[in-house]
Amino acid sequence: MNTMIPKEKRNTAPNETPAIRESIPLELGGVTWDLGRTTLVMGILNVTPDSFSDGDSYASVEAAVERALIMEQGGAHIIDVGGESTRPGSEPVSCDEELARTIPVIEGIRKETDVPISIDTTKAEVAARAADAGASIINDISALSFDPDMGKTAAALKVPVVLMHIKGTPRDMQDDPHYEDLVGEISDSLETSMKRAEAHGILRERIILDPGIGFGKTWEDNLTIIRNIPAFAQLGRPVLIGASRKGFIGGILKKDIGDRASGSVGAACAAALWGAHIVRVHDVAQTVDALKVVDAVRCGAMPGDE
Repeated sequence: MNTMIPKEKRNTAPNETPAIRESIPLELGGVTWDLGRTTLVMGILNVTPDSFSDGDSYASVEAAVERALIMEQGGAHIIDVGGESTRPGSEPVSCDEELARTIPVIEGIRKETDVPISIDTTKAEVAARAADAGASIINDISALSFDPDMGKTAAALKVPVVLMHIKGTPRDMQDDPHYEDLVGEISDSLETSMKRAEAHGILRERIILDPGIGFGKTWEDNLTIIRNIPAFAQLGRPVLIGASRKGFIGGILKKDIGDRASGSVGAACAAALWGAHIVRVHDVAQTVDALKVVDAVRCGAMPGDE
């Protein structure tokens, strides 16, 4: 049977990607990035004993700083330092404990490199102390809602802030999460979070939105979120996706956490094609290489072309 495509029907597929990203400038560490062209990579540095993927791997300051430098060499645009696990079922830690875990690491990284550092915290005091130590981004899974002082602290620090959607708290977020309208409810919640941030004095151009893969979501919800990134981008701010090594990837691949690197890179590429501006990942070097190809295809130009 002849399966050749007739000549008149060849090359008629649209050349658009699933989502065309608008050009959104974002200043990080004194550099302004055009997020329409470049997908930024945020490297995950958990300095906790109980994170779901790499708990206790970087317990010493030296090991954590070394890991940060490896991620920077692999092309990470941001290093995200977290001192409190937010895995499903996790319990909060004290402010003092979180400070003891994160501040020496941030100070150590800053002595070695100027790479932008994000502090993954819901506590205003941790955010402020981290900024003093050299962090220049706040990544708050509660979107300023867990600590009543976080909004005014972030506004005073004048740094970019990641506002994430979460249903409940890490301790109970995976207790049968349910939505009547997943995309609409997340979009409405993120819009409300933006308004709350602006009411505290945080400039809109400093806001980054995260729909919260795995935070009060089923595996099917996570796939739906990635396919609907354009809906969240309609809010006019950069969209961050953190899917790395999470349970839905393991469910697709039937693989344990340590064997999810390739699947995580695939999820990051899918997110970028569907419009994500920033991806938060464990496997930095592999993701950076893959996204260079994705961005070249998506933009129709080689990296560095104007």
